[in-house]
Amino acid sequence: MFSELALNVWVNEPWLLVIGGTFTAAIILFLIKFIIIYCLKTWTQRTDFVFDSLLVDSISTPLTLCTMMVLVIIFGHLLNMTDFLTDYPLPIAATAKSILIFALVLFLDHFLFGTVDYYSSRSLVVSNSRSIIKGVIRCVIVSVGLLVLLGTLGISITPIIASLGITSLAVALALQPTLENFFSGVQLVIDKPIRVGDFIELESGDQGFVEKIGWRSTWVKMLPNNMIVIPNSQLSKSRIINYFYPEKELSVPVEVGVHYGSDLEKVEQITLDVARQVLKSHEWGIDDYDTFVVFHTFDQSSINFTVMLRVKEYFNRFWVKSAFIKALHKRYAQEGIVIPYPIRAINTTQESASFKDSH
Repeated sequence: MFSELALNVWVNEPWLLVIGGTFTAAIILFLIKFIIIYCLKTWTQRTDFVFDSLLVDSISTPLTLCTMMVLVIIFGHLLNMTDFLTDYPLPIAATAKSILIFALVLFLDHFLFGTVDYYSSRSLVVSNSRSIIKGVIRCVIVSVGLLVLLGTLGISITPIIASLGITSLAVALALQPTLENFFSGVQLVIDKPIRVGDFIELESGDQGFVEKIGWRSTWVKMLPNNMIVIPNSQLSKSRIINYFYPEKELSVPVEVGVHYGSDLEKVEQITLDVARQVLKSHEWGIDDYDTFVVFHTFDQSSINFTVMLRVKEYFNRFWVKSAFIKALHKRYAQEGIVIPYPIRAINTTQESASFKDSH
């Protein structure tokens, strides 16, 4: 009875068989896909290996596309079996191949991007050039995938490849500023005058942290919490001060002046004691730094000298310098060492004599 009913449906209503068979196959295939992904994720959670988890994450969407490709093939077979829509042939094979190529492109793109992100946390070179590497990877994958897709659809790619040599010159001339910025970015990544996270000072005097070195521009987060975007070609030609290279530790000079009547040996000893105590007690000071004092100027009202401190990084200098000035001022007051005010004396006797002589 059931076989006779199925035969009648096959003969009289073939579209029901095609739609019903495709729908049933879709339920089965997506259920199999869900079970596969679930089992793989359960297995990867038990391991410490990174790339198995990355592989499972990368195949999720491509596996869905592959399921759709199988459904397209099943749909085509059902059409052939029922002779349904024979007057309107559908490009089943080309559609299935196109879906497969698109799935492969998505898989490679997601997997390679995940690999770059993983190594960027372990390698400074990869971290600095992450955006450039991702851009190159995506261009290569999309270009190769497009050529393979055209070949699959029966379009000859030989003339396209041959014409690339001619069009590349025109493209290079049209995109000269963009290419200049790209190769300048590559130069910045290779030479490493700046790195992501470095605190730099631009030629304009602006200061900020390097947020990203892209294929066209470099992003610097300024101190007021805004962002400045600089073309790589301009940045590679400008003068840059990198406060984090070759290391973050920074010397901090502090200018001090004392009265001409001061005992300079005592001043030097007390200043060094205060400097060493501040560097040892302050959380951002370098406690083993051999600080020193250099007298250098007979000024109008004081003898000036420089005290050299050492801090862990650029921003720490403000707080360490402030703590040192407060401690030094307090110690000088205890020791009777005078930091003089600027004094300008007027010799009225001399001026009076000169005035009388002139008259």
